[in-house]
Amino acid sequence: MRLTRRASLALLAAPGLAQAQAAWPAHPIRIVIAWPAGGSTDGLLRALQAPLQAALGQTVVLENRAGASGSIGAAAVAQAAPDGYTLLSDASTQAVNPALLRGLAFDYASAFAPISLVALAPLLLVVRADSPARDVAGLLALLRAQPGGGTYSSSGIGAAAHLASAMLLRQAGVTATHVPYRGSPQQTQAVLAGEVVFTCGTVPAMAGLVADGRLRAIATTAGARLPGFPNVPTVAEQGFPGFAITEWLAMLAPAGTPAPILDQVAAAVAAALRDPAVQQRLPALGMLPAAEVGPAALSRFLGEQRVAMAALIKAENIRLE
Repeated sequence: MRLTRRASLALLAAPGLAQAQAAWPAHPIRIVIAWPAGGSTDGLLRALQAPLQAALGQTVVLENRAGASGSIGAAAVAQAAPDGYTLLSDASTQAVNPALLRGLAFDYASAFAPISLVALAPLLLVVRADSPARDVAGLLALLRAQPGGGTYSSSGIGAAAHLASAMLLRQAGVTATHVPYRGSPQQTQAVLAGEVVFTCGTVPAMAGLVADGRLRAIATTAGARLPGFPNVPTVAEQGFPGFAITEWLAMLAPAGTPAPILDQVAAAVAAALRDPAVQQRLPALGMLPAAEVGPAALSRFLGEQRVAMAALIKAENIRLE
């Protein structure tokens, strides 16, 4: 059998390519965190850093590149070489930003290769402790009785807290006015001060105030009850089957990163999530480990989330002000 010149060159190059892939990682790996230092997303990556280094056999450097709803950090990784040495830690804005932001220099759907879903950050739906609403039905009745439908707060337009509330109201056929704030403390204070009727927030932001009797948790927006709040039913249990919306954390790479590298990082993420120190840290951050890890699972999840969030944002005419 005679080989063409191109085939001969390919055979000669193949061992070199295989050796190059087998050598990965040969130097430190940078993970860009698209969110500020000190938050839950940053906290989880700090907890994962040591076990990821142990699993990958290489130094893992964390770099916070926050701003513009996570799109600044995402843009930095979208433009990076697809060699496995620059990765992205991002949140649910991966599904929200394509429908909410305009004029981006990259396309979220094509700029990244999925590695793995890492964790979910469920939300608690809360009202002030003296509110007559003791469950979702009571809250909806309270909103219907108020002129204009009442108000609710969030940590910002397009945040998970905003979208979870908007989805519930839409499914219930109830109208309420969204009041966005610049962060979780402000959105929570609005409920405590009686400026708004309810809000949805992460467990770390709400748990202490619920324990102190200042807020009442009437539901979780997750698909199942939370370990720390076994007596708080889900929204789905209270008349909205299938309702589930949370904040979440995922790991991605620039598009074109070789599949063996993606699989290797996904395996390292799975190993890190099994680390006892990480398992102890997750509840304090209000997070649950991803039930299914790996590129295929994240690809399916992202596809579903992007369709659902785009439909909700369009239906509710949500825009950045």
